[in-house]
Amino acid sequence: MPYEPPTHTVERSLRATTGAKIVAGVDEVGRGAWAGPVTVCAAVTGLRRAPEGLTDSKLITPKRRTALAAELEKWVTAYALGHASPEEIDELGMTAALRLAAVRALDALPVRPDAVILDGKHDYLGSPWKVRTVIKGDQSCIAVAAASVIAKVRRDAMMAELEGESQGCAGYGFDANAGYPSPVHKAALEERGPTPFHRLSWSYLDALPQWRHLKKIRISAEAAALESGGQLGFDF
Repeated sequence: MPYEPPTHTVERSLRATTGAKIVAGVDEVGRGAWAGPVTVCAAVTGLRRAPEGLTDSKLITPKRRTALAAELEKWVTAYALGHASPEEIDELGMTAALRLAAVRALDALPVRPDAVILDGKHDYLGSPWKVRTVIKGDQSCIAVAAASVIAKVRRDAMMAELEGESQGCAGYGFDANAGYPSPVHKAALEERGPTPFHRLSWSYLDALPQWRHLKKIRISAEAAALESGGQLGFDF
């Protein structure tokens, strides 16, 4: 099925309405995985014509995606990756972890963007960044599409490296599923339980009675503040 190629329309609009000179496209991968980090890529492309075939990473075959990512890393003006670990996801929750990873990516760019195009409808980045959210931005915006492809290929490679006895992850299929749910992944969890790379606050553990005791319960910031003040404790 053919897809309309992404454009610089949103970037041009941001430049015209906000005076931004440097605009970064930002996209994430790993939000729905059970294991591994959530990874965010920030890419600055300028207004040049994109490489042929650029679109949302999920619409590209793995072989083509890998080749395109290598091309994009040389083509973009700048790019940087940011990660939030499984431990940070468990501690902070996904929204805050996404922001942490995005800020790390943006801070790692050689120049600070004046504005950001963020894939999706929710602004998890917030102040002080000037953010324009775009639903399916990874299909319609060149900078976001570039970030999508680079983030996907880099994170998949990170997860594939874990698939081996040296990391204690052999048999979980991370080289194929990248930490997302799959029959192989589920079977390994049932037999061997979660690895140090799994997110332990997630509901998949509820379906694993023998490993359910490992689940971490994240307390909201408001509840933690009350508890630390003694208001949720037992004061006799």
